[in-house]
Amino acid sequence: MKILFIHGLASSGAYKMADSLRILLKPCEVVAPDVPIEPAAALSLLERLCAEEDPDLVVGLSLGGFWAQKLRGRRKILVNPDLHPSRLLRTMVGEVKYLSPRRDGAESFLLTEEICAGYESLERTEFDGLTPEEVFLTTGMFADSDEMVHCGPEFELHYPGRRVDYPGRHLPVFPELKRYLVPLVR
Repeated sequence: MKILFIHGLASSGAYKMADSLRILLKPCEVVAPDVPIEPAAALSLLERLCAEEDPDLVVGLSLGGFWAQKLRGRRKILVNPDLHPSRLLRTMVGEVKYLSPRRDGAESFLLTEEICAGYESLERTEFDGLTPEEVFLTTGMFADSDEMVHCGPEFELHYPGRRVDYPGRHLPVFPELKRYLVPLVR
């Protein structure tokens, strides 16, 4: 099985969850790119990777969950997805430091109002054209003590019966991934 892991905001493919998936889901291959912050570039990269790598599963964390649900026709698990990233992004306009190392060595990025507007534009159509098949392909995993994002009820409106709650915080730790994510993958 091949898995495309999409990291969250201000992170990278080197984020520890990618390594956790490699350990927990061995011998699965985990592809974990550094996703650009610019929405058009991010979506273009992810669509190209799906075409080239043809992953069996997409796992997206937080902002990565927003991106994962845009990849229609693919089985996906959205972990604490931020369905409205422009709201959080607008509170962070300016220079933002990356939380995990990027392959290109970048240590920060400039978050502009134009980038925020690009996300807001994508948010307006994120649920358009959902088919029963697409709903079936999508599972949302939501922490009961998420301190950052609270999109579970909205997810449930668009993906009824596809929500799984687990005890934890916004960024899941290894034991939570093992106990709650691995069974969803299998």
